[in-house]
Amino acid sequence: MSSYRLVVNGTSHEVNAWDGDMPLLYALRNDLGLHAAKFGCGLGQCGACTVLIDDQPARSCLISVSASTGRRIVTAEGLGTPEKPHPVQDAFIAEQAAQCGYCTNGMVMSTVALLRSNPQPTREQAQAALAANLCRCGSHDRVLKAVARAAKQGTA
Repeated sequence: MSSYRLVVNGTSHEVNAWDGDMPLLYALRNDLGLHAAKFGCGLGQCGACTVLIDDQPARSCLISVSASTGRRIVTAEGLGTPEKPHPVQDAFIAEQAAQCGYCTNGMVMSTVALLRSNPQPTREQAQAALAANLCRCGSHDRVLKAVARAAKQGTA
């Protein structure tokens, strides 16, 4: 068993794994108790497991714990709290952009990354940034409204 040092939501954690190829998602959920990132497809195609790594959206089911050491990892839990949600989380709540919750984590994390790089995206730019996140319920229009609301609030 090997030990890996991960910096998640600004806090350093030591994670033990039999194999350095273990997906970061497993360490986040099973070792650190962070459950916002979901196991969806396990192939990096749905976006349910999206986290920010060095401010870029990344599929935590595809990146290994060994490849995550020395990098800044942010999960949805690191954005805000239930009492004081991050402005993007707040916009998703206000627009009722979550239906079943399957895609919400990936949509929120991808929106945060988008607004940090492009604070005033067009609808088309938002669609392109979120295109790799699958939504089973078809709440895309409300998600795009949430992105626009968050952009209006100036949330980078």
